[in-house]
Amino acid sequence: MGRGSSGLRRLVHEIAKFGAVGGAGLLVNLLVFNLVRHTTDLQVVRASVIATVVAIVSNYIGFRYFTYRDRDKSGRTKELTLFLLFSAVGLVIENGVLYVATYGFGWDSPLESNVFKFLGIGIATLFRFWSYRTWVFKALPAPELVASAEQIVAEAERRPRSEQRVS
Repeated sequence: MGRGSSGLRRLVHEIAKFGAVGGAGLLVNLLVFNLVRHTTDLQVVRASVIATVVAIVSNYIGFRYFTYRDRDKSGRTKELTLFLLFSAVGLVIENGVLYVATYGFGWDSPLESNVFKFLGIGIATLFRFWSYRTWVFKALPAPELVASAEQIVAEAERRPRSEQRVS
């Protein structure tokens, strides 16, 4: 198998792990949403925002310690800041869909609310996957690249000093 197939295999593995954490987050999100919606007098979008925030916290733990545990761990403050920033954008996407359905079209039965909540989560998930893997949980250099760089450095150190100078 060529290098391209191992890259595809890593991406499929990453998507599966992202999906496992995301699936758990989806359940948390929908359970909290319905619990808040049916036990309080909060409006549907407010209940949804609360559920989304709880799911964001749950997902960060899952992504950091499961999906992206092998990624760069330096700069946790920056990582968490970016995670929260992109999660907030996802929150707006997710709850924007629910807001338009509820207040724009008047679709606010429990079934309709759950359908549009789920649809919003789906759209926001595409954005979150792209942004988390691109900006938040950055990949460490591939082992082949590290080994290649180490080999170049070792060869340079073995050469006599006179050959190492650059004019």
